[in-house]
Amino acid sequence: MNSVRATNRRPRRVSRPRPVQQERNNGERDEDVPADMVAEESGPGAQNSPYQLRRKSLLPKRSACPTKSSMEGASTSTTETFGHRAKRARVSGKSQDLPEQYLQEKLPDEVVLKIFSYLLEQDLCQAACVCKRFSELANDPILWKRLYMEVFEYTRPMMHPEPGKFYQINPEEYEQPNPWKESFQQLYKGAHVKPGFAEHFYSNPARYKGRENMLYYDTIEDALGGVQEAHFDGLIFVHSGIYTDEWIYIESPITMIGAAPGKVADKVVIENTRDSTFVFMEGSEDAYVGYMTIKFNPDDKSAQHHNAHHCLEITVNCSPNIDHCIIRSTCTVGSAVCVSGQGACPTIKHCNISDCENVGLYITDHAQGIYEDNEISNNALAGIWVKNHGNPIIRRNHIHHGRDVGVFTFDHGMGYFESCNIHRNRIAGFEVKAYANPTVVRCEIHHGQTGGIYVHEKGRGQFIENKIYANNFAGVWITSNSDPTIRGNSIYNGNQGGVYIFGDGRGLIEMNDIYGNALAGIQIRTNSCPIVRHNKIHDGQHGGIYVHEKGQGVIEENEVYSNTLAGVWVTTGSTPVLRRNRIHSGKQVGVYFYDNGHGVLEDNDIYNHMYSGVQIRTGSNPKIRRNKIWGGQNGGILVYNSGLGFIEDNEIFDNAMAGVWIKTDSNPTLRRNKIHDGRDGGICIFNGGRGLLEENDIFRNAQAGVLISTNSHPVLRKNRIFDGFAAGIEITNHATATLEGNQIFNNRFGGLFLASGVNVTMKDNKIMNNQDAIEKAVSRGQCLYKISSYTSYPMHDFYRCHTCNTTDRNAICVNCIKKCHQGHDVEFIRHDRFFCDCGAGTLSNPCTLAGEPTHDTDTLYDSAPPIESNTLQHN
Repeated sequence: MNSVRATNRRPRRVSRPRPVQQERNNGERDEDVPADMVAEESGPGAQNSPYQLRRKSLLPKRSACPTKSSMEGASTSTTETFGHRAKRARVSGKSQDLPEQYLQEKLPDEVVLKIFSYLLEQDLCQAACVCKRFSELANDPILWKRLYMEVFEYTRPMMHPEPGKFYQINPEEYEQPNPWKESFQQLYKGAHVKPGFAEHFYSNPARYKGRENMLYYDTIEDALGGVQEAHFDGLIFVHSGIYTDEWIYIESPITMIGAAPGKVADKVVIENTRDSTFVFMEGSEDAYVGYMTIKFNPDDKSAQHHNAHHCLEITVNCSPNIDHCIIRSTCTVGSAVCVSGQGACPTIKHCNISDCENVGLYITDHAQGIYEDNEISNNALAGIWVKNHGNPIIRRNHIHHGRDVGVFTFDHGMGYFESCNIHRNRIAGFEVKAYANPTVVRCEIHHGQTGGIYVHEKGRGQFIENKIYANNFAGVWITSNSDPTIRGNSIYNGNQGGVYIFGDGRGLIEMNDIYGNALAGIQIRTNSCPIVRHNKIHDGQHGGIYVHEKGQGVIEENEVYSNTLAGVWVTTGSTPVLRRNRIHSGKQVGVYFYDNGHGVLEDNDIYNHMYSGVQIRTGSNPKIRRNKIWGGQNGGILVYNSGLGFIEDNEIFDNAMAGVWIKTDSNPTLRRNKIHDGRDGGICIFNGGRGLLEENDIFRNAQAGVLISTNSHPVLRKNRIFDGFAAGIEITNHATATLEGNQIFNNRFGGLFLASGVNVTMKDNKIMNNQDAIEKAVSRGQCLYKISSYTSYPMHDFYRCHTCNTTDRNAICVNCIKKCHQGHDVEFIRHDRFFCDCGAGTLSNPCTLAGEPTHDTDTLYDSAPPIESNTLQHN
């Protein structure tokens, strides 16, 4: 069907007789007034029964008091004597009750109410003008409820305070005393579509006298034509029933509302099997359709016949209001609601668009509109499509259980989405594609069967202050050159990650609270390059930020804490810039570079991790500069398994183990770092570790400032190693080193200690003003355990006692050999690091030099090795 066919059709009207205005003369009785309401004045002293009163004929008529309602001026069937005030008669000097007085003042309320119950609405308004008592009784809510339900069928008052606004109320909660009457006044001038009633209405003019302003029709088509011809207000009530295959093309600002008891929309059903059920065309700018079920239910659901057919079709330059409607389409093509074209700008509120076999709401071709408080669910495709510069405002909609995506914006689609609840859709809750650019504010997007938000193929969008949670995949996916803004959201409790950026994705990820996700809070991979800043990423069941497979990005001023695995992972050729972040309180490593992970780590605070603050391994070569790294339970920085890196201008302090560990063929460069106040050593290089250590300040550490061990060969240039609580530099276990221009001073045990068999290249070093506590203790004949206990490993000559059957792992200092093991079979082992087991009390004979024995059995030769992260096991 096309619009020409619809507009050429002449609406059918049921003919009705014109009501005849009856003549009213003094002394004549109104035919429509019950006999017991007709008054007659008796002479003085008469004692007539008040139920036999007749109309007074001697007094002049007085018109009834007009009502201020829309019913003003209409004809009435009640007697006009309600408006008379009778003269007071006197008998024997005493006042007597006149009939009017009795009727107005003495007749019981129950009787008056019974009389009023026979009146129609305009008669009641006339009676209310007689006196104060009648005014109260004629405004009785029960009387008006009966009349109201007879005309409009509603079981709750339907208020209509202004054009395009309707809502039902609970009478008990309404402020005004009689909402039934108030609603009657607001709805009075309207046409009614009530099949089968029109003929009865027009055939009984006496029965419905006073309702001449009401029009009744059998079909919606006839009503649309009738109100247009009569130049009526355009208010049409569609009463209970199923209306099928009517041609409803709206080109004027009519108002059409369902009228039925109970839940109105369920009982007023308008459906079409051949064409769009409602079509709004230019001229319907202020049209209103509400409180009904609208269906498109074609027998042939193929695309060939119905691709352009819908339940509601809203075209260019029209802005109707659709309110409290149930909208259903069984067609597998098209959409339930289609809003298309420049100037298409409807208001759709409180509607239910569900169970449709294609798209629920489709907004395209520059269309706009306001869509509020709707429920959109269980549709075969997207609950909402926005395409081709469509730009709606969508607020407080409930979009759920879709068999596809919840909201799909694509091909330059836009829109403002606010406070919507989007959940349990089969694909993403919100999808953005192909230059679409929506704004999504304060929505809840959750329990998606795949992800929460999916932005791809150059999509954009602003997602601000949303709650995104409990989705089966990532809360937010960004891929294929898309560039959205994700700001101020809570992204949490996802069954996978929080934000997942891959395949050349970009985006601004800012000021979000990301927590409690099963995988990484933010994952960046495959050449993606987002800006990630001012976020809180915490309490994840996996890591905080995971950058891999050549991921990039600027990651700055975030707080990353309390994650189960590493706070930040960088791996497989990735090169992010991490700047000014606070990365702390993790259950493993703070920042973990492995398998050729690179990038820049600068100006960060990294502290209080169960493992190292930073780990670098397997070919990784990051630039680590100007960071503060402290409080690690396994050291500050660990470089191992061929790790590299430029570690410059950092402050590394208060770590439970070495400030920097270098081992297993690793070769980093450390420049201008301050490594101090460690609870173990400053720098520990062992197991083939190398590295260039240049211009560092290493001070106030509990163990050696620099320990070099087990085949390691670093280069130390121009470092200052001072104020240590043990040795300055110790080199042991076949290690070598190049020492050039270092200053080693004021260390407790001494400056430089070389174990047996160590060869060192030295040039221009200054070793001065050390406390030399070891040599002093030896010269005084003290056990070295006296100055080291089991926490330090002083370097000196150590021996074994065959008489006491000591093992290879036991060591005895020279003074204990001389004193405690005098005359025993002893053997010099080597000059090396150890603590004295004799002084520690672990041998069979008590030490006579160290005092009370200590029952510690820690006899490890070397410092405790670092604990390596098992993060990779969870990758």
